[in-house]
Order: sequence, then structure tokens, then C-alpha cells
Amino acid sequence: MATVHKSIWTLKRFGRFLPGTKEDGGNPWKMFEPSESAGELMLTIVESGHMLVSQGHDLLDGFSLLDAPSYLKVQQKSDTLLFRLTVKGESRLIRMQFSGSRAEALEECSSAVLRLKEYLPVTTQRGPPPPPLSCPPTPNQPPTKTTAQNQQAGAGEAMATEPEVVQGSLSIKRLTQHFLGEHGLSLPLVYRHSSLSRGELEPFVRLCLLDPSFPALVEEVEGELRRVLQD
Repeated sequence: MATVHKSIWTLKRFGRFLPGTKEDGGNPWKMFEPSESAGELMLTIVESGHMLVSQGHDLLDGFSLLDAPSYLKVQQKSDTLLFRLTVKGESRLIRMQFSGSRAEALEECSSAVLRLKEYLPVTTQRGPPPPPLSCPPTPNQPPTKTTAQNQQAGAGEAMATEPEVVQGSLSIKRLTQHFLGEHGLSLPLVYRHSSLSRGELEPFVRLCLLDPSFPALVEEVEGELRRVLQD
């Protein structure tokens, strides 16, 4: 019987590197931590080959692991994973630390590495554990409230083009509004990577159009998306 690897993990912290922040005297990592109001931090690798990092109902990050060796490098150090993505000449870093006691966190991290290795190599860095990810003190609202602020943004507001916002999280509701054409968004880079090349996409679309049940499927998907907006 084939081994079925775990696909969902609880995270202690999740960080997104912000280029240029360190030069300005700030913390170069924008941090997210679980809280009662924001919800748990979860890492999920779905059967379709997509990796998602979510908090409550908000999607903090996500990308396809198909063809991952061409644009993604992953390194494990103790109970922490560091991801470097390079797409169209642009690079970004994300970092995640697994929850639990030291032994539990190491076990969870190793479990995630096993799953990731189904798609790409994962290197292991030896030596002392990395410094703990921590949320920088700030007089403003903590990072975990950023997603709530996004949800409260005006209905006609489009995503800004500043690098920090472009790399920011998008709630499922805002993604649904974008797919339904209700609001225009400049999607972050991670949403622009397709697992299909141009040469593979055209015959796939033609095949779908030749299927008599395809129009009904499109209508059902649109109906489900509208139900998501009502939740």
C-alpha cells in the first residue's frame, strides 16, 4: 500500500520578507502569529499540488508546486522552512515555523519536508537553530490585523501597487470578487504563475469547449463563487 503523507500542519509563525525595510531601520520580516481573533495559522498542500498558507478565512500565501524546481528553492533548518521563489526575474522569501514543543515542531517540519520532496528537493542546513521568528513591536496595529483591514476596505478599492501591498495577503472574499469581475485587483506575483504553458493551455481550453457539460459546469462554479460572497 502506498504511503499517504500528511497534508495539513499548524504553524507557530509565518513571515514574509519585505525588501528595503532593513535599510529604513525596520524589521525586514512581516510576521503573522495565531490569535483568537485572527485564527490559527495553517499550512496545506492539496492534492492538486498547490501549497497554501492561511489564517482563519484569509489566504496569506499560495502557489503551485508543479514544476516547482524551476522557480522554487526550499531549505529546512531545525523546525523552520525557508522558501525562495523566483518568477520572471523577481525573487521573494517566506519563512514558516511549526507549532508544538521543540520535538513536536521538528517532527511536524520533517513531515512537511517529506511531502514537499514529492515535488522538489529540500536542503537541510545543519548547525544551531535559527533565531525565533518574532513580531516586531510597533505603535500601530499588529500585523495579524492587516487582513481584517483588507476586508474592511471599500468595495471599489483596487489593490495598491506598492511592493508591500502586492506581496500582501488576499482574503478568499476579495479573490472571489476578482474572479467574478466585481473588483479589479493587481494580483500578487504568486497568483500569476500557471502550471500550464501557452502551448498546453489552448488544446485544454478547446477540449473543455467541446464538452457538452462544460457550460453547465461554468455556471455551477459561478454559483458557488457567489455563495462564497454571501457567507
